[in-house]
Amino acid sequence: MPPNTTASSGQKPGKSGRKKGRKARLFLIVLVLALFGGVAYGGYWGVSTVRASFPQTKGSLTLDGLSGPVDVKRDGNGIPQIYASSDEDLFMAQGYVQAQDRFYEMDVRRHMTSGRLSEMFGSGQVKNDEFLRTMGWDRVAKEEYDKKLSASTKKYLQAYAKGVNAYLKGKDGKDISLEYAALGFTNDYKPQEWTPVDSVAWLKAMAWDLRGNMQDEIDRSLMTSRLGPKQIADLYPEYPYSRNKTITQEGQYDSVTGSYVQGSGTTLGSGTQSTAGTGLAGNTTAPNGLQSQLSKLYNVLDNVPTAVGVNGNGIGSNSWVVAGKYTITGKPLLANDPHLSASLPSVWYQMGLHCTSVSSKCQYDVSGYTFAGMPGVVIGHNQDIAWGMTNSGVDVTDLYLEKITGEGYERDGKVLPFTTRRETIKVASGADKTIVVRETKDGMPLLSDRDDELVKVGKKATVDSGAPDRGDGYAIALRWTALDPGNSMDAVFQLDRASNWTEFRTAAASFDVPSQNLIYADTNNHIGYQLPGKIPIRAKGDDGSLPSPGWDSKYKWTGYIKQSELPYEYDPKRGYIVTANQAVVDKDKYPYTLTTDWGYGTRSQRITDLIEAKIKGGGKISTDDMRQMQLDDSSEIAKLIVPKLLKIDVADKNVRDAQKLLEGWDYTQDADSAAAAYFNATWRNILKLAFGNKLPKELRVKGQCLNVAPVDTTGPADENQTVRECGQREADQAQPDGGDRWFEVVRKIIDDPNNDWWKAPKTRLDKAADNRDELFARAMKDARWELTAKLGKDMDTWSWGRLHRLFLKNQTLGTDGPGVLQYMLNRGPWRLGGGEATVNATGWNAAGGYGVVWVPSMRMVVNLDDFDKSKWINLSGASGHAYSAHYTDQTDKWAKGELLPWSFSGKAVDKSTSDTLVLKP
Repeated sequence: MPPNTTASSGQKPGKSGRKKGRKARLFLIVLVLALFGGVAYGGYWGVSTVRASFPQTKGSLTLDGLSGPVDVKRDGNGIPQIYASSDEDLFMAQGYVQAQDRFYEMDVRRHMTSGRLSEMFGSGQVKNDEFLRTMGWDRVAKEEYDKKLSASTKKYLQAYAKGVNAYLKGKDGKDISLEYAALGFTNDYKPQEWTPVDSVAWLKAMAWDLRGNMQDEIDRSLMTSRLGPKQIADLYPEYPYSRNKTITQEGQYDSVTGSYVQGSGTTLGSGTQSTAGTGLAGNTTAPNGLQSQLSKLYNVLDNVPTAVGVNGNGIGSNSWVVAGKYTITGKPLLANDPHLSASLPSVWYQMGLHCTSVSSKCQYDVSGYTFAGMPGVVIGHNQDIAWGMTNSGVDVTDLYLEKITGEGYERDGKVLPFTTRRETIKVASGADKTIVVRETKDGMPLLSDRDDELVKVGKKATVDSGAPDRGDGYAIALRWTALDPGNSMDAVFQLDRASNWTEFRTAAASFDVPSQNLIYADTNNHIGYQLPGKIPIRAKGDDGSLPSPGWDSKYKWTGYIKQSELPYEYDPKRGYIVTANQAVVDKDKYPYTLTTDWGYGTRSQRITDLIEAKIKGGGKISTDDMRQMQLDDSSEIAKLIVPKLLKIDVADKNVRDAQKLLEGWDYTQDADSAAAAYFNATWRNILKLAFGNKLPKELRVKGQCLNVAPVDTTGPADENQTVRECGQREADQAQPDGGDRWFEVVRKIIDDPNNDWWKAPKTRLDKAADNRDELFARAMKDARWELTAKLGKDMDTWSWGRLHRLFLKNQTLGTDGPGVLQYMLNRGPWRLGGGEATVNATGWNAAGGYGVVWVPSMRMVVNLDDFDKSKWINLSGASGHAYSAHYTDQTDKWAKGELLPWSFSGKAVDKSTSDTLVLKP
C-alpha cells in the first residue's frame, strides 16, 4: 500500500504545510471542475482518462528482454498467476503485472523510502523528506544491494525492475493512473524508471513501522512529568507469564552449549536476565529537557508517513499452525492474519509465481501475498511448505541523549567529530531545500537536527549529577538495526523455494529486519516456529526501556544474538503453535532481554483456548474451524469488568436501562450488538477517568483540555489550584489506547476498589469518585449520554457497528483535497464487529474514538493436505485503479468473514481463470 501521504502535507495537513496546502487544494478544485466539466465534452475525463490506465489482461503483448513466453492467468477477482520457463522471466513478468495494477502505489512508496515525496506533492512534504533523508533508508538499501545481497537476488531484482520499466515505456502519467492525471494539474511530475534499490528500500519502510517499542520508550519518559516511578510501573505491568502462554514452551536456552535447545537445558538462575528500567545513567526518570525533546520527537515521528502499520503503535497479528494429528485432513493447517493500517489499496497483492517446470533454471512454484514493488512472495506457500508471519515486537531501536560540544559530541570524556552529509530535496513548484545530516561514528543519525525546537530545548536540558556539563546542548540520536546493511531480501527468495524445515531455518537466518515470528508447516506433517532477526545485546543494567546516555560507552550495544541462540520450536508435543505478539519465551529460560514491551497475550491465549477446547472435546479441526477462530470477537476485558458493572446500584433510570443491556450478554462484539456498543463506550470512559486524565498533555488527545495541577502530581487537583492544559497527540496515537496492556493494568487493580487509580476529581457536573464503583458508575453514565448523542436516545437502534466503522481511503489524494475527489477515490464505511485485542482485531483507539484504525489486512488458511482447498482474502482488491472492478471487490466478503478459494495446481488455476494474457519476447 502507499504510505499515508497527501497531496499537500503527509498523513494529515502538517503544521508547516497548511498554508502551502491551500494552494494545492486550489489546484485540486480546478481538477474536480475539469473532471465534471468534462461531462459537457462527451465525458472525456470520466471515461477516457479513467480507462486509459486499466491493464490489458487478455490477448498478447511483446516485452523486450523475455527469453520465452509467459502466461498471466487472472481469476474472477483479478488475482494473477504467472507461468514462466526461467527465474528471470518469472520475476520480470511479476514486475510488469504489479506495475499494471499498482504502479502509482509503488511510485509513492519509493518516494517515501527515499525522502523524495516533495518531488510529487510539493512543499508540504519537505519536513517528512528531511526526516526520511536523515534516516537514509535508500542509502542503506543501496549499500545492501551493492555489498550484501547474493548474485541470484540481484539478478531477480534486476529482472523485476526490467518488467516494471517495460510497463512504463512510452506511457505518460495519465496512462498509468487517475492520480497522475490529478497531479498533472499541480506540477509537471513524470514517473521515472524503477531500480532494484527501489525494491530493497521498501523493507526499510516495513521495518520502521514494525520497529518495536520506540513509542513506549518515549511515552515512559514523558510520563515522568506527572507520574512517579511506581505509577509508571503500574501502567507497564510485567507480562503475565503464569496466565498467558509464551510462543515457545518446550525449549530453553542451554547455558552449557550456548544455544537454544528443544526439550532440554537448564532453567536460568536469578540475575541472568538483564536488570530492567535503568535508562539515563541509572535513573528511572527522564530529565525535564529530555521530556520536551521527546514530545517534539514524537510529533516528528507521528508525521512520518506509515508504510504498513500505525507509526509503530497498535501493530499486531495472529498466526497459528495445528499438526495433522488434530486436523480433519491428517495434515497441518496454518492460519495467518497480519493486523496493519487500513489502506486503499491494501498493503498486500495476491499472486502466484509458477515455473512451468521446476528445475535449476526455474526454481519457483509459490503463491501468496506479495508487496507491490518487491519481487517474490512474502507470506504464503510453495509445493512443499507454508509459512506465516506476525510482528515479534523485539526491541531493535534505542534512543540516545547526546552531549554536543562544538562540532562534535562527547564519548567517554572525549569529543568526537560527526560524520556529515548534505542532502538536497527537490520540491515540485518550489525551491530546492538543502539539509545537513549528522551521524555519530556508530552510524546513529541525530533526529533532533530535524526540528528547531529540539535544538533549543537541547540547550536547556537538565540532567542528573552523573551527566557531563551541558556544553552547547543535548541532542537525540537513534540506534536501529535496520540502519545497518543486511540481506533480508535474500530471505524472501530462500523462503519461496525452501522445501523443508532445515531450508526454512536457513532462510530465516537471513531475515535481519524486521524481526518477525515465523511459523511453519510442511506436507510431511511437520510444524515449527523460528524467531529470526538481528537483535541487539545490551550492556547489563540497560534493557532499552528508556533513553540511554550517549556520552557513556558502556550503554552501547555489545553485539547481536546468534542464530543458534534464537528461540525456535519444532513438532512440539502439544501439537500446535500460536503466535499473536505475545512473549516469545519465558524470562526464566532465556538470558537476553528481547524486549520489555510484549503484547500481553490476550489474543494468543484466546486462540490457544479455542484450539484446546476443540482438541479436548475430541474433535478434529477443519479449514472452516480455523476461519471461524479468526473471526472470534469475544471481549476478554468485558468478561473481567461486566460482572462488576452489573453489581452497581444505578439511580438514573436511563443509565439503568443501558446497564441492563449487559445482562446476559455473551461478551461477543458483533456489529449489530447494542451491548457491545454500550460496554465499549463504558470501557472508554473508565480509561479516561482512571488513567487518561492523569497523563501528561503530550500523551492526551489533541484539543481535549483539562484543568491540571501546574506541578508534578498524580492527576488533576482542586479546580482552584489548576491551569488549563490541552492534549497534543493525534487521536489514533493517544493514550490510553485501550489495548491489552490496559487490560492488564486494570486486571492488576480490579479487586482493589480503593486503589488510587480509581479516584477522579469532581467536575461542574459530577461529584468526585473515591473508589472503583463510583468511578464505574460515572463511566456508565458518561457512556449512556455519549451514545445518546452519537446513536440516539432509543437504545433499540444502538449497535457496535454504527460506532465501529471502517473507511478505506486512497492514501494520497484521498486523504486531503476537495470532498468530491475524495468521494471518487475512497470507499466505505463498513460496519464491523470485533475490537481491540480480540482475535478479530479491528483495532480502535479508546482515547480518540471508536473508528477502526487497523485491521486484519488479509486472512489465509493453508491446507497442507491439498493446497487447492486453501482459502484466502484481501482487505481490498488486486487493483489500485479507483474504478476497476477489482478496486474493493474483496472487501464486502472480508467484512463478513468470508474467504475465497485459493487455486494453486495448474488444473485448479485453469479452472478459475477468467482472463489470460500472453507476454511474448
